[in-house]
Amino acid sequence: MTIKNIPGLVKKFRRTPWRFQQTVERPHASELQRFVSTIITAHGNMEEATVTIDKIIFNTERMTALCPTDSALPLTRESSISAHTGDEIHALLVAAFWDGPDFICIPTPKPFVFYADHDDWITFYAHTKSHLNHIIEPLSTQGFKLVENWQRAL
Repeated sequence: MTIKNIPGLVKKFRRTPWRFQQTVERPHASELQRFVSTIITAHGNMEEATVTIDKIIFNTERMTALCPTDSALPLTRESSISAHTGDEIHALLVAAFWDGPDFICIPTPKPFVFYADHDDWITFYAHTKSHLNHIIEPLSTQGFKLVENWQRAL
């Protein structure tokens, strides 16, 4: 994993005109492994995932434990952690959901991105309806709860 501080990334994300979005409730901690596995499987070809912190509410104990020992710590707003293998991606996403900061996740390639907040809502964004459905349909099929008739204002 690599860690960087990228000033302006959160602002750039908020200015991006996403055409489609759907919010999902974050599952209970006991379901986080399955939730993350569903996201990774639905993507189908995730080569990398970058988690960028927007706001730290509680702590980042699990995320910090994943960082290389020579990295610039502590994690702060606009700290970005990039995972480069399937196991690293899975571990990073579980840790981020568990620790509960407000964060952006940008997978590579990026048919969709998502923003997770400490209030347990995860909003998936895409530029096409088919890319959004590619992630939302598997989450819904697996029983994860969609938040209907709500739009996140960035």
